[in-house]
Amino acid sequence: MSLEVENLVITIGGRTVVDGVSFTVPDGARVGLIGESGSGKSLTALAVMGLLPDGAAASGSVRWNGREILGLPDRMLAEIRGDEIGMVFQEPRTALNPIRTIGRQIAEAIRIHERIDKRTARTRAIAEAARVALPEPERIVDRYPHQLSGGQRQRTAIAMALAARPRLLIADEPTTALDVTIQAGVLRLLLSLVESDGMSLLFITHDLAVLAQVATHGVVLADGRVVESGPLDTLLTAPVSPITQGLLRDATATLWRGEAE
Repeated sequence: MSLEVENLVITIGGRTVVDGVSFTVPDGARVGLIGESGSGKSLTALAVMGLLPDGAAASGSVRWNGREILGLPDRMLAEIRGDEIGMVFQEPRTALNPIRTIGRQIAEAIRIHERIDKRTARTRAIAEAARVALPEPERIVDRYPHQLSGGQRQRTAIAMALAARPRLLIADEPTTALDVTIQAGVLRLLLSLVESDGMSLLFITHDLAVLAQVATHGVVLADGRVVESGPLDTLLTAPVSPITQGLLRDATATLWRGEAE
């Protein structure tokens, strides 16, 4: 299954914030959307999922496996979310309910798409917790989000997004709120799960060094427009756009700081 975004335009309050964005995520590909804050990358992802904020409007085309999904009623999009396209957000607090155990939340992500009883769902939730390397999965499923570390909450959000085995995972800045060591572990986990499940990946970030660890193709956004795209090796070694060149300088500086520490 492939994702095709063509001439996507998003307006908020009459102001154009995404202007003619086009890219594809072929079946099994790992593509990155990269740009500074305000470039429109996260709004693009939300448009794909049909989750734009109130007051935002989208036009153009978003096709999933050849089917136009932009503008579908929420009821129909809900059948695609999770089951065919999963999403991991930057801050897991936005995806996790603070008054429900993480096991129940993982189980609910499964039961939305499968008719299974609560006992079976709990067993599956434990298995999913183990799959994302949460410690003591039989016990941790009975904990609440506030009892977990930031990295554990993000792993829980990943478990929820992948519980129904979607064909495409959209990861929106999933490691930005984590420290460098935990960030590296989450990135390794994401990549291993994507590869083992044969999923496609749309990874959103402002950090070219992070993108280089998970994607093979990059689409660079600035002010809501695509300014450059191509194989990640090319973006890293011969960037054309001044925007990409700046992102490369930032990534290089970050790597130097990390080595110095």
